[in-house]
Amino acid sequence: MVMATVMVIGCLAGLTYIYAGYPLLIWMCAKARARPVRKDAAATGMGCSVIIAAYHEGPVLSRKVESILESLARGSIREIVIGLDGPPAANDPTPEALAAIPRPWACRVSQDERSLPEVRVFVFPERRGKAAVLNDLVPLTSGDILVMMDARQAVHPAAIGELMANFADETVGVVSGELVFENGGAPSEPGTAQQGVGFYWRYEKFVRCCEGMFRSVPGATGALYAIRRKLYSPIPSGTLLDDVAIPMQAVVRGGRCIFERAAVVYDVPSATAEQETLRKRRTIAGVAQLVRLYPEWLIPWRNPIWFEYVSHKLLRLISPLLLAGLFVFNLALLDRAVFALIFAFQVVFYLSALAGMVAQRKGGGAGCLGVPVMFVALNVTTALAVWDALRGRYNAAWK
Repeated sequence: MVMATVMVIGCLAGLTYIYAGYPLLIWMCAKARARPVRKDAAATGMGCSVIIAAYHEGPVLSRKVESILESLARGSIREIVIGLDGPPAANDPTPEALAAIPRPWACRVSQDERSLPEVRVFVFPERRGKAAVLNDLVPLTSGDILVMMDARQAVHPAAIGELMANFADETVGVVSGELVFENGGAPSEPGTAQQGVGFYWRYEKFVRCCEGMFRSVPGATGALYAIRRKLYSPIPSGTLLDDVAIPMQAVVRGGRCIFERAAVVYDVPSATAEQETLRKRRTIAGVAQLVRLYPEWLIPWRNPIWFEYVSHKLLRLISPLLLAGLFVFNLALLDRAVFALIFAFQVVFYLSALAGMVAQRKGGGAGCLGVPVMFVALNVTTALAVWDALRGRYNAAWK
């Protein structure tokens, strides 16, 4: 009984810290010791290079470049460099889409505006993954600031300028943009998975904002972030999470990584829990992979944001184990009112998640059930991702 009691309390304390205690603590730190960033719009004069690694992204690439060329800070963009991870397949419209990019823009730019940035495309002979493509593209650019983007998301016209303004502060080494989810033409009531993703992302952005205000965020939004060239270091070619590895290397070298909410890119959340699970499983496996690639980040005196890195990134990896331990050991304490109540809450929560999954499969929304669905799916995915990482079963080349 004593062991079961200790295990239940320990698991409950761990889960409370991971999902509520740490966000509250980092919020308090941000309030007590905030480090404001000195922003200056004139920093756009530093000049930046936009870098995109892509694979089989034909139509979205042309739309992506168009959204970049609509930037209010277009004059600060020296070049847009695109790397295709392997030659296009026979049915891939990427070459045609890229060839058509300059034409619609020739008539949209007035004579008194600065010339459009050069768009350069590099086709690599074999697929190796995003990290390898970025390592090869960076030396081919000339900007003082490197702006990393994914191919899919549309960029707000003010986003690049908002990123660049933060580099007026010499302490800032990396600036992460904000990913905003849209329905993208979906029904007015989003599905259960979309509701869950939306809630989770709002929660995640709150934590990142607080981390950036206090010291640094342990990673960036892969869809849009910028880094000083002098702080960029190549990463292992098989790295899954370039948006954590690259910013963390900059932080270890002395630069801050902050979160800029005004630098917006738009995306559509996963339509089903299965799609979100696939994406999240790869992401979480990437977090576990970082432990092997950068073990020195686990040492407090080697990692200036050890507290944030361990609390935000690593402790979530043991969340499924804590949930399982809480449920199993709680079974031995059902004769006590408090523990019976804790167990009843777990049962109701998991039944709510099951009901939400059923609603999802029927194609309807389920209101607040999206939250338990996402929580359960996230933890199942975490367990599978850690198992993937332990066995080395992940592929750097994303499909």
